[in-house]
Amino acid sequence: MIGSWGRGSLLGCIGLLNGCNSDVPVSAVTQVAPAGFIVTVTRIATHPFLSRFNLVLTVSTAGGCTATSDLFPDTGGVSRRNLYLASSGLLYVVGQFDVRRFDPEPCLIELIEFRSVEDRLKFIGSFDIDRTGQWVFQRANTREERPFEPL
Repeated sequence: MIGSWGRGSLLGCIGLLNGCNSDVPVSAVTQVAPAGFIVTVTRIATHPFLSRFNLVLTVSTAGGCTATSDLFPDTGGVSRRNLYLASSGLLYVVGQFDVRRFDPEPCLIELIEFRSVEDRLKFIGSFDIDRTGQWVFQRANTREERPFEPL
C-alpha cells in the first residue's frame, strides 16, 4: 500500500521527468527554393533541467557541397535564428549574439560581424520553438520577422 506521501512523491518524480531536457539532437530543416539550399539547425540540450542548448548549422547545396558550423550556444532562451537570402546568393543565419554567412562558391560558413551583413536581405523564416515547445522552422509566410533587439 502506497501512502499519500508515497503517491505524491511518485507523481512529483513523474512530473520532474517530463520537465527534463533530452540530450537527443532535434533538427529543424528548410529548403531555400531559389538558391537550392537545404538548411538545418540542430539543437542539443546541454543541461537536464535548464534551457541550455548547443546549436549546429548545416547547409547543403544541390551541387553536393555541405558545410557545418557550431553556432553561439543558447544559454537561456536565445535559440531563435533568423534566415535571410541576399541578392548576391549568400545565405545569412542571424542570432542574438552571432551572424553566420554561407557562401556556396567556396562552400564555406563563416562567422561575421553584424556590421558586415548586406543591406536589403530577404527574410526566409526563423528556426525557433513553436507554441508547443517543439524546435521547428517557421516560414516567413506563417510568422513575421522578429528582429533582434540590440543589447
